[in-house]
Amino acid sequence: MRTEIELLIDQTSEPPPASAEDSARAKPEGNTDGDLMDAYSRAVIAAAEKVSPSVVYIEVQHPSRSRRGNAPREVRGSGSGFIFTPDGFILTNSHVVHGAKIIEVTVADGHKYQAELIGDDIDTDLAVIRINAPNLVPAHLGEAHKIRVGQLVLAIGNPYGFQYSVTAGVVSALGRSLRAQSGRLMDAVIQTDAALNPGNSGGPLVNSHGEVIGVNTAMILPARGISFATSIDTAKFVASRLIRDGKVSRSYVGLAGQNVPLPRRIVRYYDLPVENGILIVSFEEKSPARKGGAREGDIIVSFEDHPTAGIDDLHKLLTEDRIGQESSLVVIRGAEKLRMKVIPEETQSSSAK
Repeated sequence: MRTEIELLIDQTSEPPPASAEDSARAKPEGNTDGDLMDAYSRAVIAAAEKVSPSVVYIEVQHPSRSRRGNAPREVRGSGSGFIFTPDGFILTNSHVVHGAKIIEVTVADGHKYQAELIGDDIDTDLAVIRINAPNLVPAHLGEAHKIRVGQLVLAIGNPYGFQYSVTAGVVSALGRSLRAQSGRLMDAVIQTDAALNPGNSGGPLVNSHGEVIGVNTAMILPARGISFATSIDTAKFVASRLIRDGKVSRSYVGLAGQNVPLPRRIVRYYDLPVENGILIVSFEEKSPARKGGAREGDIIVSFEDHPTAGIDDLHKLLTEDRIGQESSLVVIRGAEKLRMKVIPEETQSSSAK
């Protein structure tokens, strides 16, 4: 078979016209653009048909405060979700259903059902709701470690209320971080160029085998072709906690801080592994950190012997396992390096601090 360079050289030399038999030999069957597009289309169609019966349309009503004596109005919203168990559990985004007074779900056959909020976690923008309906088709959940940059993905949802809209693209990047509404950083986020529109939130991100590998969560409005999905591994963990406990437990030390650079002389003198720390700006009432001896103006550089160059590092360490456990906190106070003991407590809301 001739190379592209040889063909290009021949074209510039203006060879005599090839016969029909020669043309057939020059383009082996199965390698034409049409065949490639047919294979692409078949992959998209097969994946969409496999997952679409599990995708649902979610409508919500939020209570609204009255203004100037007017009667209160119901604020409506919508989004997407997908069934992941035969008994009616549905995954969606927290921002779709958080604080909703009424949640209604329309399934693939057009029937509408009242849904119950099982729990939502604004730190990962995930929520689980449940409906009581017959003959539900759960989506097959994939595995995040098998995702590769460049692989084909589909975003399925209900943008603007149109059911089962499908957009295709590729995984653009893995391991992205995205700021949740609570202020925490969501890790292991999937970046894709599959188009998302309002109403796609909470819908599945699907691979070519029809397996859900992420939950569509956000798009960057000023940019085109940049969308994000929460990893399915994160979604599995959060969903299991929400079903079991109705919440995701995290610990907190009760302080507000900001990231600041450390003086070079302090870094060198104490041989610190970080050049930045967390300046304590204020404390909550009955703050575990204040009880442990921390003061405003201290700069946190380590928690449980893990360097903390910023508030996100501290958030990652404040897990459920640390609730009620005595933990070491290292701070720089003036020119002193101090180690103190704090006992993190469980957050009282879904937003950990």
